[in-house]
Amino acid sequence: MKAVVTAGPTLEPLDPIRFVSNRSSGKQGYAIAEALRDQGFDVTLISGPVTLDDPAGLHTVRIETAQQMLAAVNAALPADVFVSVAAVADWRPAETADRKLKLDKSAMTALPLTETPDILKTISHYTADQRPALVVGFAAETHDVATHARAKRLRKGCDWIVANDVSGDVMGGSENAALLITGTGDEAFARTTKPELAARLAHRIRAALEQNQSDVRLRAP
Repeated sequence: MKAVVTAGPTLEPLDPIRFVSNRSSGKQGYAIAEALRDQGFDVTLISGPVTLDDPAGLHTVRIETAQQMLAAVNAALPADVFVSVAAVADWRPAETADRKLKLDKSAMTALPLTETPDILKTISHYTADQRPALVVGFAAETHDVATHARAKRLRKGCDWIVANDVSGDVMGGSENAALLITGTGDEAFARTTKPELAARLAHRIRAALEQNQSDVRLRAP
């Protein structure tokens, strides 16, 4: 079986030295890619800018922007499962300067932004011959975690959402707790190391694909 995993932040340039991004370390996405590899999947990991080494035994594609990430995901399909762990920047500067912008307070207080591609929603809404059998999203929230995550699953059209509270040190830390939300219920993953949480999720993914569980819309290859 084949898996595509995204990890880390995206970097959306304003000029050659400034950019819009976030605090994602990529640790959870990398751990999930490695856990799926250990479950026997052929894994493509599509990574934003992080300081982590490329994991052994899988294919890593390095990108910077959300547009590059979507293109890399499309190039890696078809797959049995797509796990969208990356913290993709929601907005990017409408224009990228080719030289360093000089200080102009009036201009910088009205910096025009435009939306980046919604990768999770795009993949979730592909037709049956393009869409992975299982699409898993992540919801990084600071409050009302379960409520926001359930709404996101329906809004994006993915099969599962892994919700986690990032109000503390989760994005840069070594531990995580999560709530797996599916079409048939919720499953809490207690706080543990990111590799341990990844191993539990990877096992759940493989079992769902193999057993054709009712909350997974399995499609013909």
